[in-house]
Amino acid sequence: MSFNSLDISATGLYAQRLQMDAISSNIANVNTTRDENGNINPYVRKSVTFSAIYNEARKGPVLPSQIASPQYNSATGDITMQGYISFDSPLISDGVSVVEIADDKTPYKTVYDPSHPDADQDGFVKMPNVNVVNEMVDMMVASRAYEANIASIEAAKSMINNALKIGQ
Repeated sequence: MSFNSLDISATGLYAQRLQMDAISSNIANVNTTRDENGNINPYVRKSVTFSAIYNEARKGPVLPSQIASPQYNSATGDITMQGYISFDSPLISDGVSVVEIADDKTPYKTVYDPSHPDADQDGFVKMPNVNVVNEMVDMMVASRAYEANIASIEAAKSMINNALKIGQ
């Protein structure tokens, strides 16, 4: 008996938990203008990058032409999927992994607040590159994905239990 579905969902749970942890850290530090040493250095938003895990028994590398990726056409405003993984493809996902938790490279926000203790000589304060609205949307998406993985685990457990009852 194979428990692949449970393993795949478990990787999703782990990845989404790390995503929610990063988002929570971003929201908690939305107004942090100093680093842990007390230097004026705003918090930098963290972003999590996921990657599919493919079965090690598969032969050959994953080619970019085999993976669907969204492409935005600025002339028409359309989003299309480029590339594919067909049903007869030797690639079968075994879940998801967290590739990295990296610093977001978007620039800091600058706010005019001459009364702020970290304001420069012109009264501007460098604030973290965190947008709370975007973080809340990302949190909702991660939460829903986490719930979907739990539902998948519950369905797999139910199927396994029913399969065991058939054998009785």
